[in-house]
Amino acid sequence: MPTIPADPIPRRRWGIGVLLGSGILVSFLDRINLSVAAPQLQKVFDLGPADLGFLLSAYSWTYAALQIPMGLVVDRLGVTRVGRWGSLLWTVASGVTAVAGGYWGIVAARFLLGIAEAPSFPAVSKATGHWFPRSERARATAIFDASAKFSNVVGIPLIAYAVVRFGWRWGFAITSAISFVYFVAFYLLYRDPSADRRLSRREREHILSGGAVAEGASDADAFGMMGYLLRQPKVWGLAIGFGAYGYSFYLFLTWLPAYLVSTSGMSILRSASYTATPWAVATLTDLAVGGWLIDALIARGADETRVRKTVLVAGMLLGLAVVGATMTASPAWAIFWISISLAGLAAAAPVGWSLPSLVAPKGGVGAVGGIMNFAVNAMGIAAPIATGLIVKFTHSFTYAFLAAAGILVIGALAFILLLGKIEHLPDPSPRSAA
Repeated sequence: MPTIPADPIPRRRWGIGVLLGSGILVSFLDRINLSVAAPQLQKVFDLGPADLGFLLSAYSWTYAALQIPMGLVVDRLGVTRVGRWGSLLWTVASGVTAVAGGYWGIVAARFLLGIAEAPSFPAVSKATGHWFPRSERARATAIFDASAKFSNVVGIPLIAYAVVRFGWRWGFAITSAISFVYFVAFYLLYRDPSADRRLSRREREHILSGGAVAEGASDADAFGMMGYLLRQPKVWGLAIGFGAYGYSFYLFLTWLPAYLVSTSGMSILRSASYTATPWAVATLTDLAVGGWLIDALIARGADETRVRKTVLVAGMLLGLAVVGATMTASPAWAIFWISISLAGLAAAAPVGWSLPSLVAPKGGVGAVGGIMNFAVNAMGIAAPIATGLIVKFTHSFTYAFLAAAGILVIGALAFILLLGKIEHLPDPSPRSAA
């Protein structure tokens, strides 16, 4: 008698994954609009490289400073409430930028945007831990991390057209409108699994039995949890390694359009097409290697720690291809080397963003995500400013790219020496969390 195949597991969780990825894509549109408008702003406000570097970093000052506090807030208040208020506030921040009266008005608006988006990655990392079993975590994480890269593919040409056709203010107005659409979608659609009426019992059991992160706050107080985590070498390896990733990521995110305009004399629209290329490559690598390949290898029995750490370290070392851009005067060849560099970083990124939900103790995913994202975005401050100063004094991007390569080596060593086995840290005892 033929066996009757079991009903397939419903896929509500993947719809939530796409929703979370859409939020990251929209939040990055709010970040990259300034990079695209930068050449026009330089002319309007007569900005030098150092002034522009500070403006490009302004968002990261408040964003980085609030990562750890917001990680704790996400652990306490949950993804639903924090996600709603955050997406509404970043809509307002982009709208304020569009009507800013001058250089310092834009700086203030970018500070506000950093505050609004500070909970985004800790919240998405925590939500992914709630909604996906360990066997699907790499693919789920790749959805939202690839969205950060893909935002450059779709956003840079769109914003460049608006800036050239209507002026720099419209680049911010458009992203504000898109952000509001996402706020409405998140408000209507997102719930944690325990509160989602559309989640079937069968899918809920599949998620829980596969090692999903338990919902609920930690028994330790917020400061106790943070003190406990900061004593763990695993957390330091994660923070230093991904801080190094963040330096190169923000170097490309903030300076790549201006690099092409200043070194090759390109127009804003032409530089947008060149800039989109490495980010398109990064999106594909993110999904194929950082997402699908990792889950496939682990499903076939490969050691989880070995697979994830190999991709992490290999991706960081492949990022050293940025050195090739220092050896050519051709923009096409420079983009070729930068594409390889971003492809390596993109392969490593989903592993890194999945680690908070894979190593944190109960109730600590947001805190671990906050620590990691603080390190990444501290480099989001350092990279634009350091690059602007290097270009100012050397009149070249060569040493800026070499500095990024050196920092990547430090990050790879941190992953090798400090991260250790990828497993949950023990829950802090009342004494250790005191």
